[in-house]
Amino acid sequence: MTTPFGRRPMSLGMLASQQLAEAIEPGMKRSKWKLFRAICEARPALGVTDRALTVLDALLTFYPDDEISEENGLIVFPSNAQLSLRARGMTPATLRRHLAVLVEAGLILRKDSPNGKRYARRDRAGALGEAFGFSVAPLLARAGEIENLAAQTVADRELLRVTRERLTVCRRDISKLIAAAIEEEVSGDWEGISAMFRTLLARIPRVATAEALAPLLDEMGLLRDEIVNVLERQIKTQKIDANESQIERHKQNSNPNSIYELEPSFETKLGERAATDIEPNAGTPDERRLKQPKPAGGMNNKAAGLTDPVAGHSLKSFPLGLVLQACPQILDYGPGGTIGNWRDLMSAAVIVRSMLGVSPSAYEEACSGMGPENAATVIACILERGGHINSPGGYLRDLTRRTERGEFAIGPMLMALVRANGGVRRHVG
Repeated sequence: MTTPFGRRPMSLGMLASQQLAEAIEPGMKRSKWKLFRAICEARPALGVTDRALTVLDALLTFYPDDEISEENGLIVFPSNAQLSLRARGMTPATLRRHLAVLVEAGLILRKDSPNGKRYARRDRAGALGEAFGFSVAPLLARAGEIENLAAQTVADRELLRVTRERLTVCRRDISKLIAAAIEEEVSGDWEGISAMFRTLLARIPRVATAEALAPLLDEMGLLRDEIVNVLERQIKTQKIDANESQIERHKQNSNPNSIYELEPSFETKLGERAATDIEPNAGTPDERRLKQPKPAGGMNNKAAGLTDPVAGHSLKSFPLGLVLQACPQILDYGPGGTIGNWRDLMSAAVIVRSMLGVSPSAYEEACSGMGPENAATVIACILERGGHINSPGGYLRDLTRRTERGEFAIGPMLMALVRANGGVRRHVG
């Protein structure tokens, strides 16, 4: 133990530092410049200033070896004049003040001589004996602590940097997304969202730690996610509207009386005459009325209790066996790969409708206009001739409208497919 020279008082902190300096493990060594770099990294935690580190740097230049160890001695004894020169010309008063800071921080110790001078005694062989000056023993004793503090400081600084970067990106994203939403006139409470964003910005401190910025980053992240969800819903809505619009814009044939205007393959294979021969209900409404037998006694169809099979919503249905013979591909989508009744066919039609890209609204309109069985039959026909139909949804909507006008019959379509398939039958049920 040693006490300071002159008027400088002794303190418990000095006594604790001296006791710590005596607890150096045997053979312990540290590179003085690596240790000094660690002290620079941990400077805020150690409570020293940059000017004090300049003085410590100058002191370490007087240590004779690159490694600090007890074998090489732990005392440096430069004069104030030499120390001032190596401390970038620091004035004596400033030098003394920062030396006191290093002592209070527990990085060096004073070992004052009886007269307060700094010197060392050597023996006759020139070996260094007792020395008075500044001891760097606390640096060696606290080396592990200093290195841990430096590592923690580096980690905290890296975390702060990453947090600031993420906060900056999040701020930019929110600002630009709000501007895009307002410019595109997306529905939403953008004034309220902007006010919330400004409130979060006002809470960012000028000098902040990672712990202070983390909650703000989380809140801004949630706000950004909410904005993105609103915009994604808008994009999905626009896509659905665009698909529906594209489906509606299919090409119409200039001949309004033709029942094959969207299915040219039927007409080229069979022709209107063949279709008429197979199905007496084919042709225009006037032609079909001419083919209907007149009831006795001059009664009209309505009075006789007869109805036009293709007029209005009374579209004629066909046997399930004939439908499956004409459209064998629909069997693959039935329960267990088979279709045994109309319910199985309608279930398969729902699956095929989704696969073909037919919207639920189009299929619902078809079921309402044609009846569920006939709508499922038409879906099976569309599947069978899928390679010749560019827009299944538009085709189904057109057939539904023509059914409501009494201009469509399923019979010719089924018979054409039966002939095209060569009458091949597949297992049903």
